[in-house]
Amino acid sequence: MRMVFRWFGDGNDPVQLKHIKQIPGVEGIVWALHDVPVGEEWPMDKILAYKRQVEPFGLHLEVVESVNVHEDIKLGLPNRDRYIENYKKTIEKLALVGVKTICYNFMPVFDWIRTDLFKELEDGSTALFYEKSKVSSMDPDELVRQITANPDFTMPGWEPERLKRLAPLFEAYRNVKEHDLLDNLRYFLEGIIPTAERNDIKMAIHPDDPPWTIFGLPRIVTGQDSIRRILSFVDSPYNGITLCSGSLGANPSNDILAMVHEFADRIPFAHIRNVRVYGNGDFIETSHRTADGTVDICEVVRAFHNIGFTGYTRPDHGRHIWDERCRPGYGLYDRALGIMYLWGVWDTIERMKRGGRK
Repeated sequence: MRMVFRWFGDGNDPVQLKHIKQIPGVEGIVWALHDVPVGEEWPMDKILAYKRQVEPFGLHLEVVESVNVHEDIKLGLPNRDRYIENYKKTIEKLALVGVKTICYNFMPVFDWIRTDLFKELEDGSTALFYEKSKVSSMDPDELVRQITANPDFTMPGWEPERLKRLAPLFEAYRNVKEHDLLDNLRYFLEGIIPTAERNDIKMAIHPDDPPWTIFGLPRIVTGQDSIRRILSFVDSPYNGITLCSGSLGANPSNDILAMVHEFADRIPFAHIRNVRVYGNGDFIETSHRTADGTVDICEVVRAFHNIGFTGYTRPDHGRHIWDERCRPGYGLYDRALGIMYLWGVWDTIERMKRGGRK
């Protein structure tokens, strides 16, 4: 298990590289060029500038999250080939600076969705919260009006120009069904995986978050069956999955341990985090500790250890604790605590397997 930490860059992230470096066992950052419009080829000068900024801290840049996929590719529009070519050129450039894994998603319009970015937990900390009934009853047009009316609204991982195009995007997806989106993903993968193979970069699709249909938009990366189907589109170790225990764990019927074992050779990247799921379908993100949520993080880590996992791992979303001012879900403190919890479980398993004291 190779521990990495997501960082949004100077000016976008209050967390400092010198502090990330102090978290035991962290060897690299998970990064992206968030100022490059989605679909455009990443400029080499900006990639190299990022590299020069990070490397003095002894951290590598082997994981990118994300090279976002243009909506025209997801929609299967005629000009998708131009954006796929740009994507391939970006893969080639990233290989030159040592990138080994690209995490991406294929979610229409939205990436991850929450109804409250700072919901208070029992201990006074706050976390990302999803209220299922609110989303189910929400009029998409009203949601678009609320978001576009607030010029300061941001969501981590969302490119800013997407927020300006919500209304036409909803209209574009009105008649797109699940099978259409799957066909367009297959077309995308058939286009980019040969380039990924030549450049030794593994593509790792992220599950839908949450893993069910929202606002009538199709969702296609929701569980074991759908992941199996997607990995079969291009049968290559370079067509992989980012196994996210939090996204998949929002649906208690998902068997995360079974997925770790079945897809063992197709998981270059893992997001390990906990989530507490309520009986009505609501969920809130918690500490990584198994007892605090619904996902058995100890068993998830054990499963990764059992398959001999040597891929990249990050703690993913954390709570907001100790009055930290940070991007929603992406503070320093709780993610650092999460890393130490994951290492504690991992090291205990290692010791027990070596016959150490129990």
